Amino acid sequence: MESRAWSASLAVFFVLLAFLHASPAAAVGGEGEKVLTLDHSNFTETVSKHYFIVVEFYAPWCGHCKALAPEYEKAASALSNHDPPIVLAKVDANEEANRELATEFEIQGFPTIKILRNGGKNIQEYNGPREADGIVNYLKKQVGPASAEIKSLEEATSLIDEKKIFIVGVFPKFSGEEFENFMTLAEKLRSDYDIAHTLDAKFLPQGESVDKPTLRLLKPFDELFVDFQDFKIDAMEKFIEEASIPLVTVWDNDPSNHLYINKFFESSNAKAMLFVNFSKEQDSFQTKYKEVATLYKGKGVSFLFGDVDAGQGAFEYFGLKEEQAPLLIVQNAEGQKYLKANIEPSQIASWVKDYVDGLVKPFIRSEPIPEVNNNPVKVVVTDSLQDMVFNSGKNVLLEFYAPWCGHCKKLAPILDEVALSFENDPDVLIAKLDATVNDIPSDTFDVQGYPTLYFRSSNGNLVPYDGERTREDIIEFIQKQRDSHADPTSTKSEAVDTDSIKDEL
Repeated sequence: MESRAWSASLAVFFVLLAFLHASPAAAVGGEGEKVLTLDHSNFTETVSKHYFIVVEFYAPWCGHCKALAPEYEKAASALSNHDPPIVLAKVDANEEANRELATEFEIQGFPTIKILRNGGKNIQEYNGPREADGIVNYLKKQVGPASAEIKSLEEATSLIDEKKIFIVGVFPKFSGEEFENFMTLAEKLRSDYDIAHTLDAKFLPQGESVDKPTLRLLKPFDELFVDFQDFKIDAMEKFIEEASIPLVTVWDNDPSNHLYINKFFESSNAKAMLFVNFSKEQDSFQTKYKEVATLYKGKGVSFLFGDVDAGQGAFEYFGLKEEQAPLLIVQNAEGQKYLKANIEPSQIASWVKDYVDGLVKPFIRSEPIPEVNNNPVKVVVTDSLQDMVFNSGKNVLLEFYAPWCGHCKKLAPILDEVALSFENDPDVLIAKLDATVNDIPSDTFDVQGYPTLYFRSSNGNLVPYDGERTREDIIEFIQKQRDSHADPTSTKSEAVDTDSIKDEL
């Protein structure tokens, strides 16, 4: 799955990954390229030789990867002259031979960039820009100290961007458990934040004095700074995660808000999202919504206020329509969704209270049950899942797919052949569910990428299928897993063309 330049995490939230089942493809760099080409055969050896190396995991068919490629190469050329040189590399994660690498590094979208330190022992996400100058500036900061010392007002002014979140540790001395824990955390979070330490809080823009070790988070919203004195690493990290999200995150077309939108969706809190037409209704809703957000601050709910025009991805993801706006939707930590369409400002507080009190029924998205379902692979939707899979009394192979997924398109004719092989067997059903427009019970199916296949035997045994994506292997799996009520029909053995189909997302 491609990830937008400004929002890899948001892309993962809105579109699940089309994962790694493709035919091998050569990855040979052109003459004069500064970006190293790595694969399963040379990855470990190369990374082990570098204290600091940046690796892009890409797919040849990925449009965002293609857009990034020349910028990444320009950055690699510029950084090769840095002292010491900063090495940029790439791995074709679409190549079958590199699947274990992609799994090891938890690649959930393309392109994904990782920063590897200390011979690969420390791994961090790259969360910087996707254009050459931005990549260069971001990585130059990453090779320096994780936390810079502030010794004067002038140094603070040069380091602190008042439009960004900035973390400062204030200490009476640069030693002791609190300082050591702070520096450990700085190393861990250096890819996400600008971080510094100082002996005197008076050097800081919000220069209120402190009399004990203090972690101060400066931010361009809400109360502008907030202090924290618990220097346990987990506690500091949780504090930073929560404090770096605005009381109400604004989702509009202003690029400066994109970072906070990312953080909103990365949060483990339940997510309340109110979408209105900003050109007509922003003022009438914003004050009421902020009042509700203030009421539930620190109670496990994060709030986002979005413009309908800017939030088209959310509408597409949730299967909603613009005419339902003003629309308030909540997604809880388990992924269940609750919504109130055409909400009025005066209804916001009472509806959120009803949600918190468990009085709102979940919203379950489903396509209509098809009136005609005559193809070899039967169509399942959320509303027919119980009848066709769980209550059918059949042995069911169910594919979760996305229409845009190239690997799903490759698998489709193979599943057709499998279905035709069992067309005279009343005990076997081959089916598919479009997971981009139907909600999936997450407590039953673990769908982390497309295509994902599950097999449910007629006696209720549910298992994922992770074998080879060939007609013969799938048929063999079904025959071994099935609970037979009748003699299975014989199956054909003609080979099926499984050439990779690479599509542009």
